[in-house]
Amino acid sequence: MKQWRLLITRPAADSAVLAALLAEHHIYSCSLPLLEIQELAETPAQRTQLLNLDQYCAVIVVSKPAAILGLKRLDQYWPQPPAKQHWFTVGAGSGQILADYGLAVSWPEHGDDSEALLALPKFIETLDTANPRVLVMRADVGRNFLSEQLQQRGVQVDFLPLYRRRLPVYPTDTLITRIQQEQLNGLVVSSEQGLRHLIELAGEHWPKLASLTLFVPSPRVANIAHELGAQQVIDCRGANNQALLDALATQAAPSA
Repeated sequence: MKQWRLLITRPAADSAVLAALLAEHHIYSCSLPLLEIQELAETPAQRTQLLNLDQYCAVIVVSKPAAILGLKRLDQYWPQPPAKQHWFTVGAGSGQILADYGLAVSWPEHGDDSEALLALPKFIETLDTANPRVLVMRADVGRNFLSEQLQQRGVQVDFLPLYRRRLPVYPTDTLITRIQQEQLNGLVVSSEQGLRHLIELAGEHWPKLASLTLFVPSPRVANIAHELGAQQVIDCRGANNQALLDALATQAAPSA
């Protein structure tokens, strides 16, 4: 794994943690965050959703920012959350935030994606009720596949948008310059939106960068990457740090 030289694109705090872990495994990396979190103002309708939280058979929290901001809202209206509320997350990172808060939360052990959550036995069991209704805490967009699959199963899905993910402002050619100066041979994205921000920032240089090995978190994002022109896509089957390490261990770095 030592020959890999990676660009990591997660939000700054997450990138710092991942960079430290990669360094422990003697893997070179540099960070260029492509997701900037901006909290959204609460609307009256969203306040009503939270006040009626006990009417949902399940609450799905799709990311760590959603977990952090969702708990912030929860504190305002539910000093003691509904005792029988079932909470679910797509991955362990967001799940641990809820668990540390004291909530009963479940998440897939294998795979940080919507498909893994939909197959989780506890999740299936929770939805096996009359007129199931779930609340999804998320960004202003995203997880459409999850909601579509739930609706096909007869589940009413309500969304609670807590934040938006923006592409930070960088000078022109920042991405291509960083890759060339650091002699990078791999790119890491943790979501579909991160992938799209990568391509947006690449601009006219994307056809050239599309030949670099691209590490993505799920089969769905891998398919999108292929459709957008990426030539070497590695599905890590998870957005967590260990999933990336496992993928790197199975892939030989390209020759210099």
